[in-house]
Amino acid sequence: MRATVDRPGLDNQGRTPLIKIRRVRKGDLSKVRDVLEQAFGDFFERQMGTRPRQVFNGAQYVHHRWLMEPWGCFVAEEGDGKIVGAALAVMWGTLGLVGPVAVLTNYQNQDIGQQLLTACKPMDRREIVQATRPAKPGLGVRRYSSLEEAKKKAAMQRVRRITNALYRGMDVGKEVEIVDGLALGDTLLLEKGRDVIGFAIVHMPGVSEAPHGSVYIKFLAIEPHHRKPEHLHALLGAVEEMAHAAQLQRVVAPVYTYYWAAYQSLLERGYHPDFTMVRMKRGKQDDDERPDDLVLDDWR
Repeated sequence: MRATVDRPGLDNQGRTPLIKIRRVRKGDLSKVRDVLEQAFGDFFERQMGTRPRQVFNGAQYVHHRWLMEPWGCFVAEEGDGKIVGAALAVMWGTLGLVGPVAVLTNYQNQDIGQQLLTACKPMDRREIVQATRPAKPGLGVRRYSSLEEAKKKAAMQRVRRITNALYRGMDVGKEVEIVDGLALGDTLLLEKGRDVIGFAIVHMPGVSEAPHGSVYIKFLAIEPHHRKPEHLHALLGAVEEMAHAAQLQRVVAPVYTYYWAAYQSLLERGYHPDFTMVRMKRGKQDDDERPDDLVLDDWR
């Protein structure tokens, strides 16, 4: 059997893949727990001659570790969708911890465990994102704070053009100015050629709205005519690099789930829900908001 990360491999005859390695999804959690308990139960029974009633004495590892590090948890899946192995890995700063790792007894000695461990090795989240990030030819990101005053005015006009295209009359210019003027963080400008096609207002910890130890995206938007996931990924990548440079381990990105494309992009990058709130609006649904708009905003 061959196993590959997030893409199916073929057997020697080029037939349908028998096993593939992919990241754990929320719907997998109970199945992963069952696989770990069954595999370890078989092991203890072989070693001690009796099967323990509770393999881990009631301890539950899967849900907590997946919530903490969803991009570090993998399953081995058979062609029919059956999960036959799993590996969990988490990061404590620069220290990586791997385990539990288990493969069902009937599937052992076929290199599945080795493939699971190999998938867990790139524990630096930036490396994982870089590997899955679409190519972005011609794109660049600049900080608003690095611009000369005359160029800041032109950049602000482009920012206002983007928000007005999303919702007539919307203007987050004061947000950009206060972040720049009080050094609360920075605004990242996504450029394609000489044009600004997106931006992200980012708060850093201190006297800003960023939680302790976290980078906070106050507002992010891609110009409607440039609605492409790779553009959102490029901006998110720049925010993550900003966090890494500041030695911060967490990025808080608010998302309205009606903006389904933006929400899906966050999940693809390994983000997970921290808490959920209800957004209430008076009147009928506005046509200005579209599920494919690439917007991250917080109405708190």
